[in-house]
Amino acid sequence: MPLRPGKCYRHFGTPPYTRLEYIKSNPPVLVPKFDLGNPKGNFNTIVKLVVLKPGQIRANALEAARQHANKYLSAKVGDSNFFLRLTVYPHHILRENKMMAMAGADRLQDGMRLSFGTPVGRAARVDSMQVIMFVKVDAKNVDKAKEALRRAASKIPLPSRIIVETVGGA
Repeated sequence: MPLRPGKCYRHFGTPPYTRLEYIKSNPPVLVPKFDLGNPKGNFNTIVKLVVLKPGQIRANALEAARQHANKYLSAKVGDSNFFLRLTVYPHHILRENKMMAMAGADRLQDGMRLSFGTPVGRAARVDSMQVIMFVKVDAKNVDKAKEALRRAASKIPLPSRIIVETVGGA
């Protein structure tokens, strides 16, 4: 059974690769919006999605989680009744050493050992207990916000928890 792409890039052991001035083919950031809903709303509850272990989250996983949470909240609560923010940015450039499998070859090309690789995508590096995204809602919509973040957490390759906080003075 082949490995899933998210499983290959989940953990990191190398320094971050972020210096764009040295990278010739710069992969684009796949997340078009980091803030969704009503940013000027006065909400009294914050529901946070927090990762429990350090690791990397690919940009396409972040985008899938963002879309999933936004679609659920828009349908159940309405665009003016929540504010969703994605708090991590995919700075790290992922590299891959391309392997070739030719027709008639009985094995894969071994390639160079410790090769550098070409850029294939982006990822956000996160620490344990770091907030990935949060939703600001009123107290009556907390259950819907928790469900939206639970659905978004299914797209994230790291174990995560949902934390509910009440904002004082709102």
